[in-house]
Amino acid sequence: MKAVQITQWCARFITEQVQPGDICIDATMGNGNDTILLSSLCKETGHVYAFDIQEQALAHTRQRLLDADVPQNYTLLLESHTNMDHYVQSESVSCIVFNLGYLPGGDHTKATHASSSIEALTKSLSLLKKGGLISLCIYSGGDSGFEERDAVLSWLKNLDSHKYLVIRSDYYNRPNNPPIPVLIIRQ
Repeated sequence: MKAVQITQWCARFITEQVQPGDICIDATMGNGNDTILLSSLCKETGHVYAFDIQEQALAHTRQRLLDADVPQNYTLLLESHTNMDHYVQSESVSCIVFNLGYLPGGDHTKATHASSSIEALTKSLSLLKKGGLISLCIYSGGDSGFEERDAVLSWLKNLDSHKYLVIRSDYYNRPNNPPIPVLIIRQ
């Protein structure tokens, strides 16, 4: 088995989850990789809502979507992921993807923060349909510090185990604070 990056690891579960016609959310659009994946999986009959607060992310993602020739089944939003509940109904979303940290290749001072990430994650729970999946990649250390990682992990530990299954994985033997992949499944 070859080494697997965190985004590839999460993409395996996202690919199993998302079906044609599904509604999906890319909560942290970044460079558009997850938006492209979700768009291609939910096909013409589905829809992807992608959020980011940086114009650079929106412009880059828009171009990448056009270049990837995926269905035009997406809405790119220049706003916080804390507003995702304004765009979709409760219990209607199949998959929500979060990558916490900063935009790769972007301004490292513009990163996600514990308070807004937990607010968005909390709202995400009510948007998921039964069997729905949240894919969460937590990047920490270096520029982004550990406050967000620790707060999000504490929040996850306290989710109702009768309603949500939380699966945390670790790159256990990697140095320099490797990212932490987490899956949340609504039961």
